[in-house]
Amino acid sequence: MNLISKKIESIGISLPEAPPTAAKYLPAVTVNNLVYTSGNDCRVDGQLMFKGKVGKDLTKEEGKLAARQTMLNLLSTLEKHLGSLDKIDRVVKILGFVNSAEDFKEQPYVLDGASEILEDIFDEKGWSARSAIGTSELPFGTPVEIEMIVKIK
Repeated sequence: MNLISKKIESIGISLPEAPPTAAKYLPAVTVNNLVYTSGNDCRVDGQLMFKGKVGKDLTKEEGKLAARQTMLNLLSTLEKHLGSLDKIDRVVKILGFVNSAEDFKEQPYVLDGASEILEDIFDEKGWSARSAIGTSELPFGTPVEIEMIVKIK
């Protein structure tokens, strides 16, 4: 077992299977020493754990849980793409979209669910640049979509 897998296990997390793509695109692409992921959502066993708009259908806390699950799905995608999460040197950027009610303005706190899990797993190498964007709709009614860029060793 590699070091990151041991760390994940030690903090009581288990990664899901990498989710399949929803249309015609690659889940991740490596260019030089950077891996770019496609957007991912909060599916668990093929079903969205939540649907709807944060601030209307979901609370901020539920949105944060959706962001956490989305990040776990992204890590599974990266593990499948790379063969091991130990190949990640650092997380470079997270781009998060929050399906937001018209007056909801706390998107950064929703995305903390994703950032916190990265810090728990990768320590300081999990801290990254980040954008948290509110949007009026996301595919399939998902409350959160996240993509990321990681630097590999």
